[in-house]
Amino acid sequence: MTKYSEKFKLMLVKEYQKGKLGYKLLAEKYGMKDSTPIKRWVKVYEKFGAEGLMSKNHKETYSTQFKLDVLRYMERTGSSEMDTAIQFGITSHSTIGPWKKAYLEGGPEALDKSKGRSSMSDEAKNKKRKKPLEEAEMTYEQKLERENELLRLEVEYLKKLRAFQMDPEGYLEEHKQRYHSNSEKPSN
Repeated sequence: MTKYSEKFKLMLVKEYQKGKLGYKLLAEKYGMKDSTPIKRWVKVYEKFGAEGLMSKNHKETYSTQFKLDVLRYMERTGSSEMDTAIQFGITSHSTIGPWKKAYLEGGPEALDKSKGRSSMSDEAKNKKRKKPLEEAEMTYEQKLERENELLRLEVEYLKKLRAFQMDPEGYLEEHKQRYHSNSEKPSN
């Protein structure tokens, strides 16, 4: 995957917004194999401004509940990863794919696992100590409701996965209209 500079991304977004060229023609003009990145940059720019196009030097950390909310929204609405990311203020849509994979493979608990080796700083130790206290503050009923919601979400995903595995083409045809976004401008 080619990395593009922030300056280049912004230049293409501005050129697209002038309305003279669509996504495909812009991609051709600048020797890009695909126009998808341009579409993504335009959406990100419209939602977050130029700052959304900037590379992040640090990875953002999201709570397990936030990840579940994102996946639940995606499942409920049929939104693409890109549209969901923009809806939730996530500037990189590629963040969501690993969450979905982890959830499908390991359930809600898999979303709680952080990547890499954890730091043993005092701050990290304190966070580990505080976590059980936060869970203890939840009432028994709240814990049951949360577990119930997680199980309901898991069942929904498994049903969709099974339907897709049994008949991928039929499933995609049936849900095709959900995945097509309407562009206001022509793509040529």
